[in-house]
Amino acid sequence: MTQREFATRRQSLITALVEALKGIDGTGEFLTNVENNVHPRLKFWDEVDQFPALHLNAGSETREYLGGGQRHRFLSLTIRCYVKSEDAVDDLDKLLEDVETTIENNSALKYFDKRGVEQTAHQMTVVSIDTDEGVLEPLGVGEVLVEVRY
Repeated sequence: MTQREFATRRQSLITALVEALKGIDGTGEFLTNVENNVHPRLKFWDEVDQFPALHLNAGSETREYLGGGQRHRFLSLTIRCYVKSEDAVDDLDKLLEDVETTIENNSALKYFDKRGVEQTAHQMTVVSIDTDEGVLEPLGVGEVLVEVRY
């Protein structure tokens, strides 16, 4: 069997991050409760019917070759955040804080490859955060772009 040490692990990383984000339960350091409403696929705001909600999507992936047979993989992930309330801007801001806290707390994300072997991402970094700035109120939509180096 070939080891495939540097093969893509897109879906494995998404699955692990979904599980980490399900920990946003409104207790402790968290300001919101997503009630396990975290999904590994994107939906547009008009398709979402439960709030708050998080939907993830794997984007482009690049490689950095370091020599000596070593390389880094960089995967872009989009986390789309949805809220619905009378103060959607404030509630979305709280949800975005919770997402960022989860990413920071899981920077060395543990995941399982296709062979079931536990792996660890080197680093997860928030690249950008963007919102609708209240245009869709009472809905609120935000995106967190994350780069995973593994």
